[in-house]
Order: sequence, then structure tokens, then C-alpha cells
Amino acid sequence: MTFTVVGTDGHARAGLLKTDHGTVETPAFMPVGTQGSVKAIEQRELQEVGAQIILGNTYHLYLRPGIEVVGEAGGLHKFIGWPRPMLTDSGGYQVFSLSNMRTIEEEGVTFRSHLDGSTHRFTPESVIDIQRALGSDVMMVLDECTPFPCEMEYARKSNDLTMRWADRCRNHADRHRPSYGHSQALFGIVQGSVYPEIRTSSAKSLVDLEFDGYAIGGLAVGETADQMYSMIEVCEPLLPGQKPRYLMGVGTPENLLEAIDRGMDMFDCVLPTRNGRNAMLFTRNGSLNITNAAFKTDYTPVDPECECYTCKTHTRAYLRHLFQVKEILALQLATIHNLTFYLGLMRQVREAIMRKEFRAWKGEMLARLSSNGKYSSQ
Repeated sequence: MTFTVVGTDGHARAGLLKTDHGTVETPAFMPVGTQGSVKAIEQRELQEVGAQIILGNTYHLYLRPGIEVVGEAGGLHKFIGWPRPMLTDSGGYQVFSLSNMRTIEEEGVTFRSHLDGSTHRFTPESVIDIQRALGSDVMMVLDECTPFPCEMEYARKSNDLTMRWADRCRNHADRHRPSYGHSQALFGIVQGSVYPEIRTSSAKSLVDLEFDGYAIGGLAVGETADQMYSMIEVCEPLLPGQKPRYLMGVGTPENLLEAIDRGMDMFDCVLPTRNGRNAMLFTRNGSLNITNAAFKTDYTPVDPECECYTCKTHTRAYLRHLFQVKEILALQLATIHNLTFYLGLMRQVREAIMRKEFRAWKGEMLARLSSNGKYSSQ
């Protein structure tokens, strides 16, 4: 994997992330394919709406269908029929969200499956082995995502453990080659909750370990947006400029624009797909709850400026009808639109950066996005 910055405007960056499965233009939003599928949309449609990279979940794929099944298929790309780049997380967030079903130790974390209660263990070494078997283009280290709020001492001890695990992941990855003939990058994850000194220590320690890219984790877990932006500002100058920067689990369109303005390159979030399945549609002039009675006879597109299949073919009234009668097509059409919106937003950001007009463009876009009120993450 290589990463090249091809344009800047302030801290905002436009880059090229080159993998053996293709090149990703950054800033990039990664649709979340938790169990080998981005919910309510086909892989063919993902390519049509412009997804250049998607995310898979190590925890869920480990439990079902199992690494042996994916391995016999020739890796996750072949198993799910996705020819473009793919990132897999380490499963750490999912494991640590099972707070009453897991035990954290120096060796790793022991947890009970949310499916059947069976006992499993993830170690830094095993999550690398699992991701080697999955064959993703970008792997993530095992880390502990601290809850919010948490005491400073807990955040410090947690980050110290995460750094030791990161070192073990790095060493294990170096000793074991990829499984399917294509390269796999490994990203470290900065932790430290909302404590600047811990974030600083975490970032410096990871840089010393020389990862292929760097993620900022443990945010968008309950802290305010200002706290999140503050932690990004702490980490950004410490991360190598020639490496990609990935803000994990974020977020709203506003969050993405602000994070890009602070030097971030890659993002993932379930928001566009989950909200779409719940009838909340993003537009350039605020969000719409398409089930509202006001749309019963509204024969205009969801977003007149959108070029997606949904907007070019169907009306707000039809989508409202589909949701009212609980047709599966409603979920698909809403997902197509919301992902088109997010991916299109990233393309517009990139173009503005290349023109060195990002800051002015961002201000205009934020004003439009808020014209119908704030986006909801519920």
C-alpha cells in the first residue's frame, strides 16, 4: 500500500491510497459491511454509487460464517464478490461493547458470543491471523475502546495496554505473510479518551512502531463534538504527513467536514445506511423523515440536485408509500440515496481542496446542511 498527498488546503488533504485491489481517492467514506454485506444494497450498486472501499467486521465474520469458510472461498473479496479495496477492523470495539460478557487481561480479551454465549478469546496475534485469513487490504490492530466518560487513570492504563497490544500486532504481522498474494497494510489506533496528554503519548508511541497508517479511535462514543474535534487537533500534528489518517466510527456530514478540515483522510459510519433503513434521508438542504404526511403527494425527488437512481427515478411520495406498506424496496432505495449523498460529499470535498477553496465551500455547505435542523444519529 502506498499513500500520496496530491493536494492540500490548510490542514485538509486530497490523497491517493493505492492498494492491490485498486486506488482510493481521499478523503474517503467507507460504507460499513459488518457481516460481509452493506445492509440493503448490492455490491453491484455499491460500485454504481461510487464506493471505492468498504469495511468488514472481524468479530462478526469470525463468529459467522467463520474464518474457515471465508478461507476456503479464497478470502473475503471472493467470498462476497467485492473486487475493490476493503478494510477490516480488529473486532475490538464490538468485543469491548460487550462489557458484561468479556474479561480483559494482558494476553488478550476473553468474551462470550452475543449469539449463543460460547466463549472465545481475541489476542493481538489472533486478530492478525483472522484478518490474514479474511485477506483485507487494510488490517487494524487490537485495541481497547474506552467508554465515555471514564477516569483519567483508567484511560491511561487502557492506552498502555493498547500500545503493548499494538507492538505485538506489528511483530506478528511482520512474521506472517498475507494469505492470497496481495499486500495487506496494518494501521495503529490512537486511544486516550478525551485526555490530551494520553492522546499525545498514544500517538507518539504508535509512530515509533512505524505503522502503514494511523487511526484515531475511541471517539464518537458519547463525548461532545467539540471534545472530539479537540482530540483530533491534539493528534493530527503528531501523525506522519505521508501516512493516511483514519477517524473511526464518524459520523454526521458535519462531523466529516470538520474532521477533514483538521487533517483526516478516511471515515466509516453506519449512519447513512442505518438512518436510511429508518426513513431518514440526507439532502443538501437538511434531512427528511420521508414518512411524514407532508410527503404523501410530493412528486419531487428526494434531493433535486442528486443524480442517484432513487432521485432520478422515484419521488418522495413513492418512497413514503413504500415505507408505509413496509416494502423491502424502501430500504434499498433509501440506502442507495444516502450512500450516494455521503460518497458525493467526499468527491465535492476533494474537488474543493484541489481548487484550494475548501474552507469557503465548507462554510456554505454547513449552512445548507443545517437549514432544516441538525442531522439525527438516532
